[in-house]
Amino acid sequence: MFALGPIFDREWTTLPRNGRPQWMRGAWIGLFSVIALTCWLSTTEWSRASTYLDMSRLSPLIFQVFTAVQLVILVFFAALAAASAVALEKDRRTFLLLLITDLSNHEIVLGKILGSMLPLIQLPLATLPLLILLVATGGVGLDQVLLATALTWAAMFAGGGLGGLMALWRERTFPALALTALSMVLYLLLVQALKLIPGLADGPQNWLLTVVDPFTALLAVLDPSGLAPAGGYGGLLAHLGWMTALAMGLLGAGVVMLRVWNPSGEPIMQRELPADAPEEETDRLKAHSGPGKPRSVFGNPILWRETHTRAYGRRPLLIQGGYLVVLALIIYGAAAPLVMGEKFPFAAAYGLVPVAVLSLLLVTAQAVTAITSEKDLGALDLLLVTDLTAPEFVFGKLLGIFRNTLLYIVPPMLLAGWYGYMGLLASPPARYPELARSMNASALLSLLGGATVVFAFTMVLGIHIALRARNSRGAILTGLGAIFFLTVGTLVTIALILVNGRFEYQWASFLAFLGAGIGGLWWVLNGERPSSALTLASWLCPLAVFYAAANLVVGKPGTLETGDPLIPFLVISGSFGFAIAAMLVPLLSEFDVAMGRTSGGAD
Repeated sequence: MFALGPIFDREWTTLPRNGRPQWMRGAWIGLFSVIALTCWLSTTEWSRASTYLDMSRLSPLIFQVFTAVQLVILVFFAALAAASAVALEKDRRTFLLLLITDLSNHEIVLGKILGSMLPLIQLPLATLPLLILLVATGGVGLDQVLLATALTWAAMFAGGGLGGLMALWRERTFPALALTALSMVLYLLLVQALKLIPGLADGPQNWLLTVVDPFTALLAVLDPSGLAPAGGYGGLLAHLGWMTALAMGLLGAGVVMLRVWNPSGEPIMQRELPADAPEEETDRLKAHSGPGKPRSVFGNPILWRETHTRAYGRRPLLIQGGYLVVLALIIYGAAAPLVMGEKFPFAAAYGLVPVAVLSLLLVTAQAVTAITSEKDLGALDLLLVTDLTAPEFVFGKLLGIFRNTLLYIVPPMLLAGWYGYMGLLASPPARYPELARSMNASALLSLLGGATVVFAFTMVLGIHIALRARNSRGAILTGLGAIFFLTVGTLVTIALILVNGRFEYQWASFLAFLGAGIGGLWWVLNGERPSSALTLASWLCPLAVFYAAANLVVGKPGTLETGDPLIPFLVISGSFGFAIAAMLVPLLSEFDVAMGRTSGGAD
């Protein structure tokens, strides 16, 4: 049907046959409705009738908040969908079958990458009529709506091209996902670093940022007064051209390098037998088909495989080096103003939040792929005939995940400690200086303890989802999506609270956010096998996050008016700790039942 080939044709024809696009469009429109309700409650009051002037001020706010949220979510998931679509074919060893067919390179690459993005491409179209309705209320132009939609699509194609290229380059799912996330963050940091180049005036600098940075371009669309320094419509058209060229370049590189990078790895060959080897040694070497010396397995074999083999691909230093580069850029941008003596609200959040979100996503990707890679290779089925116990498997995986992701867990902790140290060095208020220092230390310990529990939750959640999911791609999207919405959704909630600072008028919309969070987490935790403990955990965790966020914002952090940080720590630790226990108990027992060693209550 299309020049993109039969792979894309299959995705195009089979997509409408399942119910996933329908509920995705419904959920997307529901997100727009909740954001619109929140913006309305933040600009008006229940007891006063809205005027046309109120509506003209409300429409731009709705447009700004929703388009920003739409850009962040869709670009992230477009890159994730493209990377997972290609990487999982490699894990299942079915990608090699595509290479021996008569399909051309562009049919394979474009079919897999663009076909995986089809469910997401339709989402901006679903809310486009609602955005156009804002034009009738005033404050938003039709050109702004169309430009914002075009910018979102261009960024999505660039993100999908990046994810697909990384998956074509690497041989495992985790390196593909990790490098995709790191490359996206690194690109955004590098384009922001253009501000540091001396000799650029405000006008050319803004124009250059508008061309290369999707968020700067979106800000120019949202604020018509900023079009002039951004180069006007010419700058926005240049941005569309740049993002389109970037997407085509990434896809073109994947097409050209497809058969250079794939198949990857060395073939497994039988080792030559020494001529003077004794007979018993010869028999033993014949049974070993892999090249090189046999390696002795010590301790827990699951943990040994996680830490002493290439279970997640070669060149792990590439991912670790990329993470350290991104970490250094984030810390430099966030910590340099503090070192220079500048003071501003939520100073620690500018460094801690992006580092923590990136680390949580990497830990989740490692946890999910620790199981999906076993399932796709068929290695998980081999455990059914071994004498491994469920605790050995589960805790071996957890310890292996912790060991492999230690580099991503330690930096947020160290950064929090540095912020706490800077807080101790800062001049305390004239009244109660000892109390201020004590509260700073208490906040640091509470933050470190809460972060430890949340990292443990992400590890257990990844294994829990991967073992229960029917397919690996669904497990990856569910796991990373849950952590993404847990972190980014919390940040959006905080931003909505800070729209006008009137927390008491936004209860209705926050109840909607809580309902969506509870329902989404219930579906993630329970799936097709619900339990009362997991249901309770799906209620406790969103409520705990909402309480901690509200306490942080309303409690005036950095002043003596803020509440005791111990209470939010206890709430977060208790809720997520209970969720960890609720997942581990059925995880151990159900895995043991699957291995056939217990009757599962049949007796």
